[in-house]
Amino acid sequence: MKTKPYTDLFARVREKRPLVHHITNYVTVNDCANITLCAGGAPVMADAPEEAAEMAAIASSLVLNIGTLSAAQIESMILAGRMANERGIPVILDPVGAGATRFRTDTTKRLLHELEITLLKGNAGEIGVIAGVEATVRGVDSFGLSGDPLTIARGLATTLGITVAVSGATDIVTDGKHTLLVENGHSLMGSISGTGCMAASVTGVFCAESKEPVTAAAAALAAFGLAGEKAAAVSHGPFSFKTALFDELKNLTLQDLAAGARIRTP
Repeated sequence: MKTKPYTDLFARVREKRPLVHHITNYVTVNDCANITLCAGGAPVMADAPEEAAEMAAIASSLVLNIGTLSAAQIESMILAGRMANERGIPVILDPVGAGATRFRTDTTKRLLHELEITLLKGNAGEIGVIAGVEATVRGVDSFGLSGDPLTIARGLATTLGITVAVSGATDIVTDGKHTLLVENGHSLMGSISGTGCMAASVTGVFCAESKEPVTAAAAALAAFGLAGEKAAAVSHGPFSFKTALFDELKNLTLQDLAAGARIRTP
């Protein structure tokens, strides 16, 4: 695997420190802000309808996360998303819990319809629901889907004309034509809340400095997963792991990513 595209992007991120505007959920908002900093970006969390568009106008990317959804938040997402589309900055949508309730599912479909989403990042259950296949989501957790995740992700990406990332033991990133598989990560990443939300934030950082969302998402997920592997080696349980996860991503070097990223084509 040639790692130069990923390490070059990582270097640009660290040099440029892109501003990533989040409209996200209150459970993980602080974690998302801090992981953005550790990845090399600058976070801003502005979800009031009165300022959402204005903040998006000065950002380098926009991350939308429906984890704790409300009507006011949806309004802010639409306003910020339209501004992001007008400015040509990438929009990352994390459809947390899509399929668990009609409100979440319908909101995801609305955002995909009304906005130009650059990258849709979810777990297998969420992506399956959006793709219209049989899938099980309980709360915000995926309990699988009927069918091959890679085939489903490719089909959805082609239908929507966007990049789709499916998180799992092996992450899938595809635009329907180009597909990368990311095999970095550790099981402890599933032992704390918010790692999926944080992965979306890191993806927002990398997408801000790239016009190739497949490459950007793969690099982001590899860096985040590699930090998880390093954190697991020095931690003693979920909470020491969480602390170490931030430290390891902050301290991750280009050489670490070049040596440790496990990104491949199917």
